[in-house]
Amino acid sequence: MSGRYWKQVLERGLAVPTDRPLAELTAELTTLLGSPDPELRDGVAYPTLGTWIDRGVYDELLVGLGDGMAAGLATGLGESDTDTVFRRSFSVLVLATVVERDTSQHLVPGEKVLRWGDQIVSWFLRERDLRGFVPGKGWAHAVAHGADAVGSLAGSRHFGLNELTVLLDVVADRLLQSDQPLLYGEPDRLAHAVMGVLRRNLVPTRVVEPWIARIAARANSHLTRGHVDPYRPTLNAQHFLRALYLQLSLGPTPPADRADLVLVTVDALRASNPWTLGR
Repeated sequence: MSGRYWKQVLERGLAVPTDRPLAELTAELTTLLGSPDPELRDGVAYPTLGTWIDRGVYDELLVGLGDGMAAGLATGLGESDTDTVFRRSFSVLVLATVVERDTSQHLVPGEKVLRWGDQIVSWFLRERDLRGFVPGKGWAHAVAHGADAVGSLAGSRHFGLNELTVLLDVVADRLLQSDQPLLYGEPDRLAHAVMGVLRRNLVPTRVVEPWIARIAARANSHLTRGHVDPYRPTLNAQHFLRALYLQLSLGPTPPADRADLVLVTVDALRASNPWTLGR
């Protein structure tokens, strides 16, 4: 169908059209999630699917919808600088909304949500297209969208201590995998996802502290490397630690052990910035 059809749907407040079956509409919207046209992808497909999920349109079909979005994570996986990234990156946003719907309404079996979690994590760590804004095509933003999905998983009632600890490791792995600078707000989104884990108050400080130390070790590496550009490999870790500090200090609904975590993060920042934060 033409963009004009969906523009009319938007103008009607995203009421579900009655002239076509829901399955047909959903299939078309799923295809549009991978469109290189930001107006169709970001302006139509994602907000329409997200709104319909939030309104309960898919409550009886939530498992099937989630499975379809999870399948989209494999589309072109391993490619870089191609348009397939849009399908993966926006599928994970919709899947995150599905998880959030289950969290609020208890509609999906736990084993299914855990399976989606495995698929999200596998995609997130294997994604190679780390572009943020693509000129002429809008946001790809796979790392930021993956971080949002991790945050949604962190809020799931099906995720306990072990699963939440894995999510922390996934964030660190994604952050430290590559020296490619993340310049489009991704460190802030990753830190926000981590706050979703910490606010559950299930992962103890004795587990979080060495996790922060692992990231701090990368942030400190410019102090010892004989590298042509010693700051490039540390950039993402540095930005993340700053973002985490801001989230812990200024974010709403702080975790129970915020004071201890702030001190740990401050120590990491001081150690990796001795010229500007030295005592």
